[in-house]
Amino acid sequence: MIQSMTGFGSATHENDKLTVYAEIKTLNSKYLDVNVRMPRMMSAEKELILRELIKNQLRRGKTSVLLEFQFKDTSVQGTKINPQLAKGYYNEMLTLAGELDAPKQDIFRMTMMMPDVQMQNMKDDLQDDDWKVIKTVFEQAIEKCQNFRRSEGETLLASFHNNISIIKEKLELVKEQDPKRVIAIKERIAQHMEEINNNDNFDKNRFEQEMVYYIEKLDISEEKVRLQSHLDYLEETLKSAQANGKKLNFIAQEIGREINTIGSKANDAVIQRYVVEMKEELEKIKEQVLNVL
Repeated sequence: MIQSMTGFGSATHENDKLTVYAEIKTLNSKYLDVNVRMPRMMSAEKELILRELIKNQLRRGKTSVLLEFQFKDTSVQGTKINPQLAKGYYNEMLTLAGELDAPKQDIFRMTMMMPDVQMQNMKDDLQDDDWKVIKTVFEQAIEKCQNFRRSEGETLLASFHNNISIIKEKLELVKEQDPKRVIAIKERIAQHMEEINNNDNFDKNRFEQEMVYYIEKLDISEEKVRLQSHLDYLEETLKSAQANGKKLNFIAQEIGREINTIGSKANDAVIQRYVVEMKEELEKIKEQVLNVL
């Protein structure tokens, strides 16, 4: 069953020690591109573990990760001031106020609101039991994101089957029209032969050789068979566990090659119309394949 690369999952947990929230969003991308936002007290080692979970389970897609946790015990988490940074902001604003003859009474309050002046004072790492809770919530968010992807994949699958069905319908119409096309070509050839026969310089043997070559160039029998085969293979692949965006894209390219060849060889207005309609459905498939995992 195919999966979409579009996904969303979130999970939360609260106990007597802390509150945890994890959120994961994914969009289509050729590779895995992970952007993580999490508290500073999360060690690099633990962040790497979470990134590995993303890599192993989500595999591909532009992935945005938000992880938040708050401790209820103020001894674990509090606020401290960065005095050096605060002094720098304060002196700069004081100097600027003097130069502009601006009021100075709110400068201290504004200083305390500047970025990174007030920082969370946390321990350098997490206790094992806290880490287990956070990791579990994170895994739950991943699983929900996976479920979302599967659900979107079912929608894509239904759309693919509809597109393939329409292309097959148009191919059947091409098959019905092809004998009429051949008759029309033969009639045109017969008319030209009649005109040429009146020419004293007419070389019948050479003409017959050229006509065989011409008819072979216009024959679309092989293309019809190959197109039918590629469409069947695409449907089989969509049902298989090996279905993935790269493989589906390759099959779609092969389908496009056969449709284009039929269009270039047909020399028939009716078939050309069916070719255009098949191309429209194939473009829809190609666009949606980009979002398949």
